[in-house]
Amino acid sequence: MSDLLSQDERHSDSPGDSLPGIDDAVDDVWAALEGQPRVAELLASAAAQPVHAYLFCGPRGTGKRTAALAFAAALIGDDSRSRRLALAGRHPDVAIHEPEGRTLRVAEADEIIFEASRSPVEGRLKVIVCDRFQTAEPEAVASLLKTIEEPPPTAVIVLLSEEIPPDHTTVASRCVIVEFDPVPDDDVRRILEREGVSSEGLDDIVAAAAGDVSRARLLATDEGLGARRQAWAAAPSRLDGTGATVSALVDELRSLIDEAQAPLTARQQSESEDLARIEADVGAQARLRREMDARHRREQRLLRADELRFGLATLAAFYRQQMAAGHHPSDAVAAITRIRNTHACLVRNPNEPLLLQSLFLSLPRL
Repeated sequence: MSDLLSQDERHSDSPGDSLPGIDDAVDDVWAALEGQPRVAELLASAAAQPVHAYLFCGPRGTGKRTAALAFAAALIGDDSRSRRLALAGRHPDVAIHEPEGRTLRVAEADEIIFEASRSPVEGRLKVIVCDRFQTAEPEAVASLLKTIEEPPPTAVIVLLSEEIPPDHTTVASRCVIVEFDPVPDDDVRRILEREGVSSEGLDDIVAAAAGDVSRARLLATDEGLGARRQAWAAAPSRLDGTGATVSALVDELRSLIDEAQAPLTARQQSESEDLARIEADVGAQARLRREMDARHRREQRLLRADELRFGLATLAAFYRQQMAAGHHPSDAVAAITRIRNTHACLVRNPNEPLLLQSLFLSLPRL
């Protein structure tokens, strides 16, 4: 279990040293779970008589990991200290597992199984959280199945997943499924305003976040968001049917995406420095550093994918406006279809420049 945690992890789908509002949340463990009142009500009720396994399912940034820690605090937090430690992911009876690489492998599933077999340290229950369950390899899913079906009576297992792939349905059917929706724009706006984000550019931030509060917080420190939106929106007017123009346009847009990584890079650098200070005090932390480096690489990949989705959404909005104005509606419909097809390709981690070049070469000239 990692003790070095990012701001993104502190809010939504990862654990952290301190959650927003954690001091207030000691008495109300659900205070940090923002924008998900239905989920908070459901889990508060479930904590009174918990079952053996839960699957929290929904997009990134919707609070699944925050909810898992709040649920753990409700289950094992009989006192202020226990609740505080559980909310921070540091209680000895809270175990958090996350794939180090792109997938959850059998060896990592075996760690979860072993953890479930161990008795609680302080209380009558222990809570085991498995993040990014959607990445589990088929063999890892099969390995987890028996433990999910028949866990020790002292263990509650909480799986966090962005979706339920077909080969995960057997495990999912053994769990209570809790659905997480994207956080409503009004709630995202309220959260950012409360945290002191200026109203200037707030609409762009909320739109680009698409219900992901952790992304909204990152974008709030990103001075280039408006310029990127304008660049994507202006792209169709630059198309002249030539490969040279498309190549130049794609290079410019990818350069803007590179620049968009600056706030994330700054945050990751701060985390690396925090870990270096810990290592100076207590010695090398090989596992923490390995986990942190893997998470940083994953965050960088996800940021680029988020930026591409943001750009494609901006393009689609441009063509919808053209269609609403009656300007070449058939071309606009065809363009939106091609943009949607490109969006669907992102899940396969395609070659970024080739994907964008193919899209822009297929879009109609205005």
